[in-house]
Amino acid sequence: MALDRAASSRADPDWLAQRLADPESNAVFAGREGVLIGEAYPPELLRRPVAELAASGLALADPILLGLDRGRAVFAVDLEAAPRAVSAVLTRGGTVMSLRAAGTLLPSSEGGLAAYLTALVNWHRTHRFCPNCGTATGIAEAGYSRPCPSCGAVHFPRTDPVVIMVVADGDRILLGRHAGWPTHRYSVLAGYVAPGETLEEAVAREVREESGVDAVDPRYVASQPWAFPSSLMLGFEARAQGGEPTARDGELEDVRWFSAQEVGAALREPVRQLELPGTVSIARLLIERWVSHIEHT
Repeated sequence: MALDRAASSRADPDWLAQRLADPESNAVFAGREGVLIGEAYPPELLRRPVAELAASGLALADPILLGLDRGRAVFAVDLEAAPRAVSAVLTRGGTVMSLRAAGTLLPSSEGGLAAYLTALVNWHRTHRFCPNCGTATGIAEAGYSRPCPSCGAVHFPRTDPVVIMVVADGDRILLGRHAGWPTHRYSVLAGYVAPGETLEEAVAREVREESGVDAVDPRYVASQPWAFPSSLMLGFEARAQGGEPTARDGELEDVRWFSAQEVGAALREPVRQLELPGTVSIARLLIERWVSHIEHT
């Protein structure tokens, strides 16, 4: 996501007022159902000039600044906060699409912006009151914090770390299926990092809790923001060292080993026996990376 988050300027009220008055400043939109995508090609988030919002009946009294796009300010608007009639006007010429679906269509820079937009809008929607004392919070730093006028606490957007890992045993990989997934859909294991835990410890614990397999030598690969609702997926590779896979903690309905041949075939062409994660997810990247390594060694 190439947006400049304007960290050094966003707390300046005069600078923010200038951005709101700038005719080149734009707004992008998200609601509970997803993000607003324009109808043009290539697909991108629908942008409307901030100057048009007031004419549509929506004033940015508490602006949420995402950042600067080549010098032009980009603000976030929560469609849920707009009256229904205003929301109908704002969404004309676009389609509200789930973030998962949008991620398969948008180029990477726009996909990153969509994830950022969704995460920040969701956080503001669910943190209107102070968790310490229940007082209504305000907005500061152009949307990067919510201070409480009563107890003085300052609340910041939270990101929950989640480890997601390829666990391999030679030329086979450990995959699991959650209850409610289609019968043949499998993915790598994942779980939240617990308090007081290193990422490496979280990898070993989650794999052991979910499958009974002992995972060792975890190595970091890559990360992905995942706004469902506010996670950061931290991708790892690990090696199995004992244990037979069994669904143990109730999160997984099935967990088993799949051969590199089975997984490679499913990557190249979907097969009924194995449905893998979509290309928008880091789970897919981790699986593809592992298969490529096996096939070229």
